[in-house]
Amino acid sequence: MPLIDPFGRTIEYVRLSVTDRCDLRCFYCLPKGFKDFEEPAEWLTFHEIERVIKVFAELGVNRIRITGGEPLVRKNLPELAQRLSQLPGITDLSLSTNAVQLKRYARALKQANVTRLNVSLDSLDPERFKTITNGGKLDKVMDGLMAARAAGFSPIKINTVLMQGINEDEAEDLVAFCIEHGFTLRFIETMPMGETGREAAKHYVDLQKIRQRLAEKYELIPGVMPGGGPARYVQVAGTELRIGFITPLSQHFCETCNRVRLAADGTLYLCLGQSDKVELRPLLREGISDEQLKQVISGGIALKPARHEFNEKPRQIVRFMSMTGG
Repeated sequence: MPLIDPFGRTIEYVRLSVTDRCDLRCFYCLPKGFKDFEEPAEWLTFHEIERVIKVFAELGVNRIRITGGEPLVRKNLPELAQRLSQLPGITDLSLSTNAVQLKRYARALKQANVTRLNVSLDSLDPERFKTITNGGKLDKVMDGLMAARAAGFSPIKINTVLMQGINEDEAEDLVAFCIEHGFTLRFIETMPMGETGREAAKHYVDLQKIRQRLAEKYELIPGVMPGGGPARYVQVAGTELRIGFITPLSQHFCETCNRVRLAADGTLYLCLGQSDKVELRPLLREGISDEQLKQVISGGIALKPARHEFNEKPRQIVRFMSMTGG
């Protein structure tokens, strides 16, 4: 039987975090100087991850996105991708990355049957990028992007969190960059995830206004893209560029939510903006059977809330984004 939550939504998509660590320090994601990461012993092993995803697949999940933190800091990540891609029922295996290490791993990920990439890129200006990421080097990201394109990845989606007074003025430059290189572009609104997210939310940009601004320069027509995410797309007429808008605050998409998040420590989060969760790691290490695990997961889905409350209760979520999984 498929996983259907109390509101009739079929759960077919798992966002799988393999680490809470990252080689960048974007200010809206990780607190400056934060070092209280999970220890590797607290992470699910590859065997445990494969087992949980196998059970999810048997319950009707077909889309898996590997995330972090930064997933490529997890040792032997392509090996895990290969194992997950071979599970019956998994038809879409994608990965989110900051691309800092993508030059090194692009070809191996392609050979491991990762089908799509999402790359976080919040500025095309090296100094601004360094400020946003607390020391990151833009040229490494660009090298990673070009290596991914050379390896045959398509589509490659560029994810940009737009923030007033920080990078909101780069929207048109990002459009031109993605047209030039054949990438897809997705703009994302800030979310009040922990203190870091609430600080970034002071720079909140309503993406409806960005869409209106772009429409003054480009002819925007309806567009679609493959994938299980919440972006609403338009296409720039006369080009192949699709622009997606992910709007959890100005125009939330909770009524179509089809996903849950599995954190690196085995916590199953049922909603990004709520605290409902199921702890799977202790059960796995106590010897739970696959049938019992199915019952636990199904019971967890029955707890999935109707929607987040980012607007109504912006201080509700204490954990920050890296702890939850991208």
